[in-house]
Amino acid sequence: MVCHEPSHHHLNRQFALDGRAFVVSGASSGIGRAMTGFLISAGAKVIGIARRQPELESLAAECNRSNRPFFPLRADLRDRSALAAVAAHCMEAVGQVDGIINAAGINLREPVEAISFDSWDSTLNLNLSVPFFLSREFVPGMKKNGYGRIINIASLQSSRAFPNGLAYGASKGGVCQLTRAMAEAWSRYGITCNAIAPGFFPTELTAPVFSDPEQAQWVKNRTLLRRHGELEDLCGATIFFASGASSFITGQTLHVDGGFTAH
Repeated sequence: MVCHEPSHHHLNRQFALDGRAFVVSGASSGIGRAMTGFLISAGAKVIGIARRQPELESLAAECNRSNRPFFPLRADLRDRSALAAVAAHCMEAVGQVDGIINAAGINLREPVEAISFDSWDSTLNLNLSVPFFLSREFVPGMKKNGYGRIINIASLQSSRAFPNGLAYGASKGGVCQLTRAMAEAWSRYGITCNAIAPGFFPTELTAPVFSDPEQAQWVKNRTLLRRHGELEDLCGATIFFASGASSFITGQTLHVDGGFTAH
């Protein structure tokens, strides 16, 4: 058996994103904002979609100061009728879109008795429906190019049940199966679809946990590495799934959780 030892140049090229263009939803805060930075640092152009204008503008200003290729797009992805137009704007901005990270999400943390039809529909729409319908808008171009990278954001609650998380957990459990189904539908065209399931990271969605010292300590104790996640811990998985390094991996969910789900 011959051992194929890659050169440093080949390794660097495997993880490089020069010339690639990515769409990131939920780009103005938390995990989406961090992943935007990771992609840009690896050489990609990024179209960042967010609902809140001030946060989007601050991210754009940050990227501009660093001469990074960032294109802000304010849009409310909860409006299904706007998704086609949102995708068209993205393609107008950069031409070919090579990949998308579906990071926009909502967690209302409602007790089971308080879940309404509206809050249920809102949670499943943004967390589960939008990643599919928005990604699908870019698939024709990816097919034509024979290349695409779709990255969904799963969760600890994709496989664990937490209090006050029924609707969120249902949506994130669905994300794992959505990822497999999208991979089945599109991988034959060179479009991979994978998911990253973060553990507890300090973001707006997890603020209720980190603001409670008892809960925060419980999470740390339950995590095998005995610490909370830092957003930089998501960099490797993001670049891996976005780049050529993962070209033979599709339909998978990678937990980046410090070992929380390992026991």
